[in-house]
Amino acid sequence: MPRPLTRRCLLAGVPAIGLAAAVPGTAHGAELAYAAFRVVRRLPGEPSQPEITLPAGYDLVPGANYSVASRAEYYTFVRGPHDAAGIEVNLRWPDTTVETVIHQDLRLPIRPDPTDRHGLAFTLPMSQVSVNANQPTIQVWSHPDISPGMNWRIEHNDPDRVAGPWTTVPWPAGEVRSVVHQLVAAHAICRDSGMVDVAAAKGHRFVLMGFETNNTLHADNPPHWHISYNSGADFSAPTHNPHFWLDPAGRNFYNGMDVTGLGRFRYYVGDPAPLYDFIGVANGGRGNLVLTFTLREDGGIDIDPADGPGYAIAAGRDGGLLEEVTALRAGEPWLRISTDDDVRHGVLVVRVTDLQDPAASSTKVHRYDRLTGVLHTVPA
Repeated sequence: MPRPLTRRCLLAGVPAIGLAAAVPGTAHGAELAYAAFRVVRRLPGEPSQPEITLPAGYDLVPGANYSVASRAEYYTFVRGPHDAAGIEVNLRWPDTTVETVIHQDLRLPIRPDPTDRHGLAFTLPMSQVSVNANQPTIQVWSHPDISPGMNWRIEHNDPDRVAGPWTTVPWPAGEVRSVVHQLVAAHAICRDSGMVDVAAAKGHRFVLMGFETNNTLHADNPPHWHISYNSGADFSAPTHNPHFWLDPAGRNFYNGMDVTGLGRFRYYVGDPAPLYDFIGVANGGRGNLVLTFTLREDGGIDIDPADGPGYAIAAGRDGGLLEEVTALRAGEPWLRISTDDDVRHGVLVVRVTDLQDPAASSTKVHRYDRLTGVLHTVPA
């Protein structure tokens, strides 16, 4: 398994956000930069926000999407002249104990104010070119496998961190749990089938992603997940981006597949959804068939590569997808997969039972920074 890498901020379906409004005090011609920081409370409580003081020439990006309070934290975005060494930010939050301040994947050193027990300061690098480039600051996700042909991300969602549309709907407990089982199954299928190697040989990649409940820059709602295919190195290349919508029982019931240049294709249970590589002029210019997705009656997904046996993510032994999922290979039960993600302690347990070769079964423990998602260890 490759070593973990720091997170990338370009997301499927997320528009680049540029704010060109003048910043008070910014000198004419000065390079404008953006930075986000996330203030984490030691104990969750009623959402509130701290008092923030910035140096002259800097201000907070205006708008409710850019200053967000939840039970666990508060995040906001700053704009002003580029300063890679960083600016001093002073923060005062009465009756709230601050655990740490997050910027990108870093925990910034904080300095208590010796004259005010409610105050602290920290140095914030001002180096990002857009608001959107700061998305790693507000996300908690891990990358178990970034390698040629594969970019796999697992989101670690916490009900105390909800933001945006998730503050007005019930917590999606079933979807949050099931999507991790299904991501593990999808990764195993992409690897075992050889499709990752074929994609890598073309300079292409698969992208496996869940959904986020804390990001006001990307309202990832309703709950859905992706087995995307970039016909190139990243999302700037032609892309097939399926959106598998989940119900509270973790069942996939709709696939809205966005295809570069062609818009959204809509598929339901039983509808074959072909995915192509955009090489050549076959299939109306979409190129060669890579695989076909078909949503199953049990809420799973048939995944049929263009070459080789078919695979599937199917229901577990209880007929559902909440406790576990079953991966099928050539129509036969192959793997039984269940996961437990302890987001409060940063521990993800993945149990894989090989139903065809029991000796190949495994239980792996992924430990990650609970506030950034960065992996401490990647099990072999």
